[in-house]
Amino acid sequence: MKDATELPQSLLVLGGTSEIALATARRLIARRTRTVWLAGRPSPALENAAGNLRALGAVVHTVAFDALDPDSHETVLGKVFAEGPVDMVLLAFGILGDQAHDERDPARAVRVAQTNYTGAVSAGLVAGRALQAQGHGCLVVLSAAAAERARRADFIYGSSKAGLDAFAQGLGDALHGTGVRVMVVRPGFVRTRRTAGRPRAPLATTPEAVATAVELGLRRRAETVWVPGALRLLMSVLRHAPRAVYRRLAV
Repeated sequence: MKDATELPQSLLVLGGTSEIALATARRLIARRTRTVWLAGRPSPALENAAGNLRALGAVVHTVAFDALDPDSHETVLGKVFAEGPVDMVLLAFGILGDQAHDERDPARAVRVAQTNYTGAVSAGLVAGRALQAQGHGCLVVLSAAAAERARRADFIYGSSKAGLDAFAQGLGDALHGTGVRVMVVRPGFVRTRRTAGRPRAPLATTPEAVATAVELGLRRRAETVWVPGALRLLMSVLRHAPRAVYRRLAV
């Protein structure tokens, strides 16, 4: 993807069983992508995901990757980049956690933070350096609207995404002018298997809608993408709401 306005021919997904990531991969395969690496913990789900993408005509490889093992990231990602240029890296791993339980069990809360933030910092830096070494590419980071301001109902998850979001923006600034860019994607509530049973938030969206927004963002060379777009205005209002008011709204 030497012309960054083009869609990628090769894609590395960190978080290879993510429904949002797989919807994005399917959309990109339908447009231009021909080679995909799905990185995640070895599992039947990862292999099934690879098989489904192969059925769409892509060459798909699976890669053993653990967000909680940052010492392995340079080796794992290095092997992928050694196979040839990677036009786009999609950083899509993360866990929601369970706020009520995690508040009472700090070890569980730390796992959310280590996965969503610490693991992403490690993988993001390694991927960014590899993209810079090849002289082109895009790192797409799945953040969340929750990163804008922590809510009482999910402040552990929200704070981890806030850290990720700030990191990704800073990394994008650090890579500016190198031929590599970073695009931050901030979806609201996404209806997936992992959110099933949770109260539905306003402006809920789908993995397919996020995938569509990612494609449009790539074409427009966007730095930040909101899904749906109306969330940008809503979160701007909520971000500046007095804390006493926000506390009552954001339960």
